[in-house]
Amino acid sequence: MTQENKMGVMPVGRLLISMSVPMMISMLVQALYNVVDSVFVSRINENALTAVSLAFPIQNLMIAIAVGTGVGVNALLSKSLGEKNQKAANDAAENGLFLALLSAAVFLVFGLACSRVFFASQTSDAQIVQYGRDYMWVICVCGFGMFFQVMLDRLLISTGKTLYTMFTQGVGAIINIVLDPLFIFGIGPFPRLEVMGAAVATVIGQIAAMFLSLYFNLAKNHEIRLRLREFRPHAATIGRIYAVGVPSILMSSIGSVMTLAMNNILMVFSSTATAVFGVYFKLQSFVFMPVFGLNNGMVPIISYNYGAQRRSRVTQTIKYATIYAVAIMLVGLAIFQLAPDLLLGFFNPSEDMLRIGRVALRIISLSFLLAGFSIVCSSVFQALGHGVLSLLVSVGRQLVVLVPVAWLLSLTGRLELVWWSFPIAEVMSAALCVVFLRRVNREVLAKLEEPASAEA
Repeated sequence: MTQENKMGVMPVGRLLISMSVPMMISMLVQALYNVVDSVFVSRINENALTAVSLAFPIQNLMIAIAVGTGVGVNALLSKSLGEKNQKAANDAAENGLFLALLSAAVFLVFGLACSRVFFASQTSDAQIVQYGRDYMWVICVCGFGMFFQVMLDRLLISTGKTLYTMFTQGVGAIINIVLDPLFIFGIGPFPRLEVMGAAVATVIGQIAAMFLSLYFNLAKNHEIRLRLREFRPHAATIGRIYAVGVPSILMSSIGSVMTLAMNNILMVFSSTATAVFGVYFKLQSFVFMPVFGLNNGMVPIISYNYGAQRRSRVTQTIKYATIYAVAIMLVGLAIFQLAPDLLLGFFNPSEDMLRIGRVALRIISLSFLLAGFSIVCSSVFQALGHGVLSLLVSVGRQLVVLVPVAWLLSLTGRLELVWWSFPIAEVMSAALCVVFLRRVNREVLAKLEEPASAEA
């Protein structure tokens, strides 16, 4: 008799912690990964920091496509395992790797053809344009490491082996952190590449993590059987992956559109305001990444038990995840309110950057009060096959409310008012999540037929 996967039998509270903590640690390391680039780059000059901030929308788009596709694979694969459908699980994994390859190819072309044009469209400062082109060209052309690492890590997450992803992301981050100063400043035998050096260190870390994740999948992930030599793309499987994945991709991609729009709004005030916005996004990742790690542990649990028709385990998982997420966000809020100067101090700030930054961090972080709940709800919708609801929440928050409100407030000529667009948008997002969660509970969860032998 086949032993039941732990996602179907372990007590929910302990299961969520065991699945999430390795992911939370790895995501915290990932946040450090992202921040270190900016910390070292800020030692060159403020234009270098601004260039990296302006590159963020493209980097975010790459991550959105990688993670969104992975979410689709995650949900389909975990649900297939819950249904004891091995062939469907294998098909999900193989087609996921094929989609990662296609995504990497698209950004390789973009990096070669469009890097300089992208920055020249946002600023006339020749140094910022050159720094930005140097950085983004490397990130895009060598993006295959990131795309395959994310997908291979998602295969491990789908079968409950989240501990291994802590090692893959940790190794990649450590390599990046060690190589950053060597390539940026030209220490020892390494060439001085300045901003390009930050990108080179990043992609080397991603490629190393990719190979480690591949090893773990081949050696440890026996619930999935990869038959790459016999592989042929399967349209129906790709369709099911993107049914969940496309809303997730669009939802995260909206963040790129929002960031691009906010950069243009803030550049009217000064390049320093844009640099502050970029620094905020790096810093807030230390708060949001653990919540995303929690979600990564939550999604396969919900998908597995949804496939197994265990309503009580699904609802318990949602409850515990919400409690943990809100607690994490409250800790983040306290840090941003009490120590903004300390946080900004890591980025070699000018007096002007400190003056703008302390106000920005304190106002924007008020949105943390509701953000934890909204993030969990969005992942719940995805795990239950209703990714379009997550998309509607994200569109409403970032494009319908945040950007228009920020633009309207910018017309006052007072930069401090622009930051209030973030808390205002979060209130709307939370309200929409409440409405959609009640709908999902009524139309999906209430119709599940709880097996008599299901364990809570």
